Amino acid sequence: MALTGISPAISALHEVANPAPASPAGTPYSGPSFADRMGQTLSSVNAQQLRASDAARDFETGRTNDLVSVMVEQQISSLGFEMTKQVRNRALSAYRDIMNMPV
Repeated sequence: MALTGISPAISALHEVANPAPASPAGTPYSGPSFADRMGQTLSSVNAQQLRASDAARDFETGRTNDLVSVMVEQQISSLGFEMTKQVRNRALSAYRDIMNMPV
């Protein structure tokens, strides 16, 4: 049983939190944009939620008897969703702080 469902989401958020050093003046940045990285992260969280849903359905219909793997998939899905929710909350908080700054 591999517990790799949340790894892509965590690595993508680490890349967002710790970006590569800025390029020297005059040379354009050629890496993925913030929107691309967030899109990839949201896609991986969504894929993990779908895997957890499929695992639960397989257990409920009797296709598998491995309750442990179903519970692990559910927990990984839950952690990914909570992490995504916290990133959203912090982004909204930062946006509100910026909008409330006096000019």
